Amino acid sequence: MRNRWKRASIAILLAVALAVFPVITPEIHAQGKAKGKQVELHLLSINDFHGQLNTTQTIGGKPAGRADYLAAYLKERQRKHPNTWLVHAGDVVGASPPVSALLQDEPTVEILNKLGFDVGTLGNHEFDEGVQEMMRLIHGGEHEKTGYFSGADFPYTAANVVWEKTGKPILPPHVIKRVKGIPVGFIGVVTKETPTIVTPTGVKGVKFTDEAEAINREVKQLKKKKVKAIIVLAHEGGFQDSASGKMEGPIVDITKKLDNEVDVVIAGHSHTHLNGMVDGKLVVQAYSYGSAFADIDLTLDHQSKDIVKKKAEVVTTYHEGIQPDPEIGRLVEKYEEKVAPLINREVGKAAQRLTRDASPAGESAMGNLIADSQRWKTGTEFALMNPGGIRADLEAGAVTWGDLFAVQPFGNDLVTMTLTGDQLKRVLEQQWQQDRPRFLQISGFTYTWDDSRPAGDRVLSLQKADGTPIDPQASYTVTANSFIAAGGDNFTVFTEAKDQVVGPVDLDALVDYVEQLPQPFSATIEGRIQKAN
Repeated sequence: MRNRWKRASIAILLAVALAVFPVITPEIHAQGKAKGKQVELHLLSINDFHGQLNTTQTIGGKPAGRADYLAAYLKERQRKHPNTWLVHAGDVVGASPPVSALLQDEPTVEILNKLGFDVGTLGNHEFDEGVQEMMRLIHGGEHEKTGYFSGADFPYTAANVVWEKTGKPILPPHVIKRVKGIPVGFIGVVTKETPTIVTPTGVKGVKFTDEAEAINREVKQLKKKKVKAIIVLAHEGGFQDSASGKMEGPIVDITKKLDNEVDVVIAGHSHTHLNGMVDGKLVVQAYSYGSAFADIDLTLDHQSKDIVKKKAEVVTTYHEGIQPDPEIGRLVEKYEEKVAPLINREVGKAAQRLTRDASPAGESAMGNLIADSQRWKTGTEFALMNPGGIRADLEAGAVTWGDLFAVQPFGNDLVTMTLTGDQLKRVLEQQWQQDRPRFLQISGFTYTWDDSRPAGDRVLSLQKADGTPIDPQASYTVTANSFIAAGGDNFTVFTEAKDQVVGPVDLDALVDYVEQLPQPFSATIEGRIQKAN
């Protein structure tokens, strides 16, 4: 009886203690750090904007995105909170629609300047046109197409990109800002896989180091400067289960290796939703294309100089219920007028909507159209197209030059080459990569695959379009764009090819192909790629 009363007394005391002294969680009070006079700080972050200035996304059946609507949301939040900084986690430019890309993506940087962005980092697409052009957009300079551009009005940070010759960072490895006298450190990194997903000329002269090692090195430097509130802008991503909230992927692996002084990791690259805790660090990502932004609410303590509370909300930029920002709207209209004569030229009519949506085997209607255009333009037996280079769908009806540019915005050259049947099979075997399969879109041949078989032996029954088996020892003429021809996306077998000849630009091939098709034109999933039962 005495033990029973003792246990009951302990339970009551524990309940009272919990009521008076509630459990402190990382989401509420970061690691239980000291409290004194507090300062509120809001970070509004975007990632993977890709110059989508005049492009409307459809989210849950409702329109979202566009620069003028995104601006309206950001300005509204800024008005509510006096201490608000705007930040981005890379890929704000590159793979952009014509309104930005045809003007060297200067319009996108100009709009970020108008909005008053405070700090950003690099994504892999910032390297699309090479380091020199990337630096021109950041620091300013002349371009033969657009003349002089003043560059970004805000600093960029990149801790894990260094000059090959000197080993020194190409941009400041960290940036320090102050809110009410409290220093806040920003460290930027871009995925170390960038050299495998950008053309070799794009990353010539620079080297990419391990993200976590670079961040932790800069954390030490910030600690020496008495900076304890630390934010990471990381152009690397992951995925989150909507039911359980569990996150996984490269950004989670990186975050687990980081110094405990890191408070927040703002992610990118995977175009996904992330909002949760990893080892006491808040990790957040707001989809892509300006269809959403993250509102990160931080509380800093004046005594400890650290972040003591942190939470985030990912906000979709629905058009409903808000007016587009007129200043940014006028800017977008100005850019549209500049590029209108070229992009509005009609090149054909689509009989139905053509999409990048892949069959269970990995084939898409848009992929077939593009691969066919490349084989037709170059006159080779086969053509292969990387799915990551297909950036938009085509709606039914009139198709303009601008619509096709949005589908293929990179301006890659087409490269013809000779591959043996064995090399072609080995290229296809390279589709199964560590993070996910990357199914090449094909023309001129068909094949079946079975992923229950061992890696390196998953491609079965490889044959020409007429059913003739492809001979492993025979040679075949093949077309691929300059990105994968140089081994991009880890398709390294292409670099073994003989007789490589650089030809026309991929977009020109697509435009010419669509123009000569019987109208209205069409493309479908035909079963070129099949998955074994």
